[in-house]
Amino acid sequence: MTGFNRRQILAGGAAAGAAIIAPSGRARAQARDQVIRIGVLADFSGPYRSTSGPTSLAAAQQAVEDLGLAQRGIRVEVMQGDHQNRPDAALALARRWIDQDGVDMICEVNNSAIALAVANLVKEKDRIQLASGAATSALTGAQCSTHTMQWTYDTWMFSNVVGGASVRAGGDTWFMITADYAFGHQLERDVGQFVQRAGGRVLGSARYPFPGTADFSSFLLQAQASRAKVVGLAMAAADMVNCVKQAHEFGLTRRGAQLAGMIMFVQDIKAIGLEAAQGMLLSEVYYHDLNDRTRGLGQRILRRTPDNMPGQEHAGTYSCCIHYLKAVAEIGAARAKASGIEVINVMKRMPTDDDAFGPGRVREDGRKIHPAYLFEVKKPSESSGAWDFYKLRATVPAEEAFRPLNEGGCPLVRG
Repeated sequence: MTGFNRRQILAGGAAAGAAIIAPSGRARAQARDQVIRIGVLADFSGPYRSTSGPTSLAAAQQAVEDLGLAQRGIRVEVMQGDHQNRPDAALALARRWIDQDGVDMICEVNNSAIALAVANLVKEKDRIQLASGAATSALTGAQCSTHTMQWTYDTWMFSNVVGGASVRAGGDTWFMITADYAFGHQLERDVGQFVQRAGGRVLGSARYPFPGTADFSSFLLQAQASRAKVVGLAMAAADMVNCVKQAHEFGLTRRGAQLAGMIMFVQDIKAIGLEAAQGMLLSEVYYHDLNDRTRGLGQRILRRTPDNMPGQEHAGTYSCCIHYLKAVAEIGAARAKASGIEVINVMKRMPTDDDAFGPGRVREDGRKIHPAYLFEVKKPSESSGAWDFYKLRATVPAEEAFRPLNEGGCPLVRG
C-alpha cells in the first residue's frame, strides 16, 4: 500500500494529509478550499474512550495513509472532536466544523442521540455523516436520511446474530437481564423476537434500575432459577463488565448457563478478563484475528495506539473513510467539496471492499452491509496471548445479518 511522507501527517486535531503553504493570502484560501476534511466526532474522555476516541482517530488516519491520495494530488486532513456524550455540545462542534473549518465528512459518532441530531445538520448543509459508532437502527429506518450512512452495526443486527444464531447453536431457552430504560427494553424485545423466530423460548426477564445498579446478585439468582440455557445481558459498558464479573463469582456459568452479551467489544473482554468471560457468546462484525486482511489492518492501527487493539467500531471508522475517499478520488476533491450528495450517490453506486470487512455494499437506505459473526470467548488456557479472545461459532452472511430493506420503514426506499 502507498503511504504518506512523515511531514504530511499532522498530529492531533488535523492528523493526516499534506499541508502546503502558499505564498499569498488568496493562494492560501484556494489551497484550503481544496483540502478534504474528515471530522472524527467521538468519545475522547468519557466511558467509551477505549472503544471510540483515540483509536478511531488512528483508524481514520490509517485509512488516509493506506489509500495514498496525497500522491494523487488530493490533500486530506483528519480532525478530532470530543462530543462529551452530550448532543448539544456535539451539534455545536459539528456546526462549527462545517461552517468555519470546512469539514466535509463527519464519522464515528458513537452515540445514537448525537448521530440522529447530526443527521439533520449534514442534510441541511449538504455534508456527510458516516455513523460508524452509533447503534440505533432508526438511522436506516424511519429516521433515515439522504446524507447519512450507518456503517458498522446496529441493534437489529446484534439481536439477530446473538439471538438467532445462538438458538441455532443449541441455546434454545433464554432469560434476560435488562437495563430498565429505552435502550435495554428495545434490545430485550428484539432479542426475544429472534429467539422465538429461530425456535427458542424466552423464559423470563429481570430489569435492573439504570443508572445506579452495582449489585446484580438478585437478578442473577432469578436467571439461575429459570434454568435457562442462555442468560442474555441487555446492557452495555460498565454494567456489562460488572454483571459478567459477578456472574462468574456467583458461579452461574459453572452451573450450566451461558452468558450472551448483546453489545460487546474486545475492550470489554479485556476489562472483564478471560477467567470471568470465558464461554460468553457475543456478536462482532470485525475481529483482528479473523483472517489475513484483518490481522494486517489490526497491526497497522495498533502501531499508532499500542495499548489498545482496534475493535469493530474502530474498523468501521477505517472502512467508512476508505470508501468515502475512494468516492472523492473518483469525482475529484473540488466536486466532492461542492456537493455532499454527489459523493453519497457515488458511494452507494460503488461496491465496498476493504481490510476490515472485505467486499460489501451500501444500500439505498444508507445501511452498509457485510457479514456478522457469533463468537465464543475463549478459556484462559485456549488463549495464546494478549487480545486473543474469541473462537468463531457462526458466520451470518451480509444479506442476512441486517434488517431487510423493506422492513425498516425508510422513506428513501422505493416501492
